[in-house]
Amino acid sequence: MEYLSGIVERITYNNEENGFSVIKIKSRGYAELVTVVGNLAAVNVGAAIRLKGDWRHDSKYGKQFSVVDYRETVPATIAGIEKYLGSGMIKGIGPVYAKRIVARFKENTLKIIEEQPDSLIDVEGIGQRRVDMIKRAWQEQKEIKNVMLFLQSNGVSTAYAVKIYKTYGNESINIVKTNPYRLADDIWGIGFKTADKIARQLGFDSNSFERCRSGLLYVLNELSNDGHCYALRDQLFEVAGSILELDRPLIEGTLDRMLEEKLVIGDEGNAVYLPAFYYSELGAAKRVRQILAEESKYKAAGIDEHLKNIQEEHNIQYDDIQIEAVKTAAGSKLMVLTGGPGTGKTTTTLAIIKVFQKLNARVLLAAPTGRAAKRMAETTGLEAKTIHRLLEYKPPEGYKKNEESPLDCDVLIIDETSMVDIMLFYNLLKAVSNETVLILVGDVDQLPSVGAGNVLKDIIESETVNVVRLTRIFRQAQGSAIVTNAHRINRGETPNLKGGKSSDFFFIEEDEPQKVVETITELCSKRLPNYYKVDPVNDIQVLCPMQKGETGAFNLNIILQEALNPAEVSIKYGGTVYRLNDKVMQIKNNYDKNVFNGDIGSITGIDTEDRMLAICFDGVNVEYDATELDEVVLAYATTVHKSQGSEYKIVVAPVTMQHYMMLQRNLLYTCVTRAKKILVLVGSKKAIGIAVSNNRMQKRNTMLVERLKRSRDD
Repeated sequence: MEYLSGIVERITYNNEENGFSVIKIKSRGYAELVTVVGNLAAVNVGAAIRLKGDWRHDSKYGKQFSVVDYRETVPATIAGIEKYLGSGMIKGIGPVYAKRIVARFKENTLKIIEEQPDSLIDVEGIGQRRVDMIKRAWQEQKEIKNVMLFLQSNGVSTAYAVKIYKTYGNESINIVKTNPYRLADDIWGIGFKTADKIARQLGFDSNSFERCRSGLLYVLNELSNDGHCYALRDQLFEVAGSILELDRPLIEGTLDRMLEEKLVIGDEGNAVYLPAFYYSELGAAKRVRQILAEESKYKAAGIDEHLKNIQEEHNIQYDDIQIEAVKTAAGSKLMVLTGGPGTGKTTTTLAIIKVFQKLNARVLLAAPTGRAAKRMAETTGLEAKTIHRLLEYKPPEGYKKNEESPLDCDVLIIDETSMVDIMLFYNLLKAVSNETVLILVGDVDQLPSVGAGNVLKDIIESETVNVVRLTRIFRQAQGSAIVTNAHRINRGETPNLKGGKSSDFFFIEEDEPQKVVETITELCSKRLPNYYKVDPVNDIQVLCPMQKGETGAFNLNIILQEALNPAEVSIKYGGTVYRLNDKVMQIKNNYDKNVFNGDIGSITGIDTEDRMLAICFDGVNVEYDATELDEVVLAYATTVHKSQGSEYKIVVAPVTMQHYMMLQRNLLYTCVTRAKKILVLVGSKKAIGIAVSNNRMQKRNTMLVERLKRSRDD
């Protein structure tokens, strides 16, 4: 083993998953910067480090120093101290303040911050608020460093050190040593596998109850992420067995104890639920029954006369099925209105609203996402809220609107109901009084909700509520190839890919993934904005079947960011650079910020000194600390799943054999129906053919149909 000392000049690469880094250091005796590789995730630019390792020659990158261990020392030079402080490691000190502080205190800078931090008030531009911020951040940084080095010494990722410290504070190392499986329960982003890796390094017994319990909960949570409300016992044992590498009797014994302790709930013999999904499913069925038990007070309210007046006033003619839908809505307590694009869902919903207004009913409108609610408001001319905002969700109290404080309305209309998962549906039903008419609008042929359950489909299949399905494509929509091809796809027919100059549906054949990426980049940055005179960032959305792969959303985001937003002001977190004016998406419900999974915004401000960002969502600026950026991803490209409930002027979508596992009919159908004006598919005819013919949608484990049928028979 050899030793090498130097100052960190640059961090070239950092892998969040395993902590592997590539850094460049300036070392005495070497004319060029030295490349160092190894587990160095806790190192910052400007740090003085002493490395232990050996020299290796990489065939591609040349001579490198491979690290086995390292120690960080205090930077010895004024330039080193300035770079160290300016790296962003201390909130409140960026490059500007680092320069001023070092100019004032010279080589004593770090000693002053450590021992006499109140002296920082003497530096130009630094007030008491910033002094307090720097003091807190310096202390946190020391603790975080300890956590990082502790995790690193156990051979696991250090990417979550900040989160661990924010959750547990000075108890972090003690808690991790005592029960590392708590990390999987308490900290978003840290799963069972990461916690298990730490536990194994610490010598935990692989047969322990804590490990088995955590593994079983992990499997149930993973299944819920795939849309399942429960797992079958055999399914649970099989998946958990492969992850835990334990014999079945031990896993069965753990499950039995968890059932006794009500950590999970068994139902119908073989089903195992996480409690939240069990009570949501059971409660939703009960609430549907209670709502249906009341008779609609609008059943015999002279609907024909009102419809006639509305058609005359607005110079519109409803067809028979639309009139049936309005009458069914007035005569029902709970009704579903479904249909594909161009079939008049919006027009019919408007007719229903107008009739209820004629009847002096108080009507409320809501949708699952901000974008869907905004579109609903635009098409109806009435206020529409997200369901969370409608129910006045306030953490940590929960939903303020509930059975004790129901929504004040006679009629509640929910749009894009295919996106509503079972937990949100139950909380919505709790806030609906038994006298209220509930109308669920949505396209049942789209992808189901991201969360657990298949609410809209299950309600329709249960045959317990009135359902009106719109099937006729209206004349004005028949001229749209987007609409006609969407219906062809839904019927299992190959779409017409011959788009003419006046068409709104285009297909560019390209089999090579690299060529697909190049074509999409050119379409988004030049061809489409120039031809249609649109904003390439706000008006064009790239939709991908999946995140991974060369033509997946992750890679396309990096390339499109470079092409569409070369802004210099930026902040780096993990492996992503966030730039001023970047288009971003929230990927986790954050009730404190009132921002939800799937919301798209724009970075409107970056403070490199305080490591803060401002992101604008629907006209509201929301502040983010840099450590919260794992909740936000670039959104120039996103997955089709994340696009539900949104419409975009122009959609560009790769459809390639790289996405073979995700090529399904309802995914392609959902993708096509997101485009409002123009759709461009880039890829292979073979991939499109596979998607159209593959109607084998994954069946979700839910019992809502059975529970609703049982309610009907009671």
